[in-house]
Amino acid sequence: MSAARPLPLAAAAFDGVLGLMTDIDDTLTRDGAIEPAALAALHELAAAGVPVIAITGRPVGWSRPFAAAWPVAAIVPENGAVALIRHGGQLLTEYAQDAATRAANELRLQAAAARVLREVPGATLARDSAGRETDIAVDHAEFAQLPPAAIDAVVAVMRAEGLTATVSSIHINGWIGGHSKWTAAQWMLRRLFGRELQPEIGRWVYVGDSTNDQLMFRHFPLSVGVANLMHFAGQLKDWPAYITRGERGEGFAEVVTQLLASR
Repeated sequence: MSAARPLPLAAAAFDGVLGLMTDIDDTLTRDGAIEPAALAALHELAAAGVPVIAITGRPVGWSRPFAAAWPVAAIVPENGAVALIRHGGQLLTEYAQDAATRAANELRLQAAAARVLREVPGATLARDSAGRETDIAVDHAEFAQLPPAAIDAVVAVMRAEGLTATVSSIHINGWIGGHSKWTAAQWMLRRLFGRELQPEIGRWVYVGDSTNDQLMFRHFPLSVGVANLMHFAGQLKDWPAYITRGERGEGFAEVVTQLLASR
């Protein structure tokens, strides 16, 4: 376990950065809406020619209007299963799995969801479930509240059904397949820029807020947690390199200020 430390006031840590990847919920947003400071920061990055790729557990249906409106190169929803890519005036939708695989997985996902609802008292599907194509999500902190024991029980049922399960700041997500936020990051570098991520991993920043960002914190030397990550301090095994002073969108804007000051 690495120790988190405050984001340095000096911008030197961001020298040579090529771009930024970020979570969305409670990193850019509050209560599902992007915070003004975060939106302004995205526009500042776009003006400076710094590409942004957002990777989220939110569904493709929820993500599509934001991918069209925000100045980002792409949004990858459903934890790496789908990519919404801006190309000229169009928004392209691409999938990590083929149509036959997605159709077969849908039956297993719905069976797993039914088991969760049957076996875990108080469990409810996320309100954005209608927009989901490749996963299921149980609400634990957005419109419903589940205690830690119930969250653990949902994760256990999902995994017993053969799903990958992660816990974000608001949802418990379950899916079938090897995709993740980390594979999404690699996919997007290859898809958007024709390059491999690993040789330049030290030149990309990742910003997140929750336990489901730990895989990214582990891989990215320039990983940053917005201050509300500390709400999950007792559950973290992999810490980011830095923690901002501000929470959510204010914390994200703090990262962008430091990054742009280094250019």
